[in-house]
Amino acid sequence: MKGQIKNISAMLIWGSLGVFVKNIHLSSSEIALLRGIIGSVFLIFFFMIAKQRLSIQALKKNLVLLTLSGAAVGFNWILLFQSYRYTTVSNATLSYYFAPVFVMALSPLILKEKLTPAKVGCIIAAMIGLFLVVNIGGESGGGNYHHLTGILYGLSAAAFYASVVLINKFIKNLSGFETTLVQLLVASIILFPYVMMRENLNFSGLTSQSIIFILIIGIIHTGIAYFLYFTSIKELKGQRIAVLSYIDPISAVIFAAIFLGEGMGLMQIIGGVLILGSTFLSERIEIRIQKIHNSKA
Repeated sequence: MKGQIKNISAMLIWGSLGVFVKNIHLSSSEIALLRGIIGSVFLIFFFMIAKQRLSIQALKKNLVLLTLSGAAVGFNWILLFQSYRYTTVSNATLSYYFAPVFVMALSPLILKEKLTPAKVGCIIAAMIGLFLVVNIGGESGGGNYHHLTGILYGLSAAAFYASVVLINKFIKNLSGFETTLVQLLVASIILFPYVMMRENLNFSGLTSQSIIFILIIGIIHTGIAYFLYFTSIKELKGQRIAVLSYIDPISAVIFAAIFLGEGMGLMQIIGGVLILGSTFLSERIEIRIQKIHNSKA
């Protein structure tokens, strides 16, 4: 029960991310950089409290993979935050949750996994769902939104996140917590020169509200949420983790409706159900395949 509470808390925290990002008056790359720096500091703090030590040898062996995945994490954040700028949190979240579909589609090429008819069905269902979400928004969709642009940013963020998931499968002898800590550090290091060249780190227009929200994103949405998540997965089964992960997108839609006044049409809801349902089924299929594989081993 304790692990389940930790996991649910992490999902609810991540679900509220878009509400805070939309109210920070900085560029997406600046927010991503500050998130990485603040989050890294707090994860290092938690790491020291837990009295854990990174294996230098394991770090050296996985250095290239950690660098690539760390860079992907940083640019994944930038693209997701850009998605929030151009479309609703609901649309951004649903397009971002296309990441498992990308993983499923690329697994036969990268991981040499078999693409079963059930997985193909999940991919098709997700594509139909995405079409419904995109088709409703169009290019303007009301207000200052450019939904199609925002959804494309969300899909790009999903592609980067999918690359992180696939790269992580090749990282050996490091725990998920250790891998995430190094990835955040690498993301911060890589994003710093990128932001300096593009934005020149101009914080002159920062309001007190933006400063508070940045601290919340760095401390709570990154440091605390990652800590809760990685300590919870040690106490939960894979199937339970997969089910609880859907609290994130569902709560994101609810928070956006409550705090930002965003709504979804019937066809968007159907599209969202198709996307989330297909990713849920694909994860259930993956868990079942792993169980069969383990029983034969």
